[in-house]
Amino acid sequence: MAFADNLPISESLGVFVGVAGFDWLTEGQAEPLKALLSALVAGGVILAARRLLRKGRDTGG
Repeated sequence: MAFADNLPISESLGVFVGVAGFDWLTEGQAEPLKALLSALVAGGVILAARRLLRKGRDTGG
């Protein structure tokens, strides 16, 4: 499996759009920096979780 298969690109984009859209609806303007930081943090957490889960699966079998 290639490294790119484990990248949470679609999840990160979803978080970015969700945060920007929520800010736009509640405050009347989108904050792209806040949305970008949230998306990067969420992507990092998802990537780390996938690596940890994969490592546990590889050694447990």
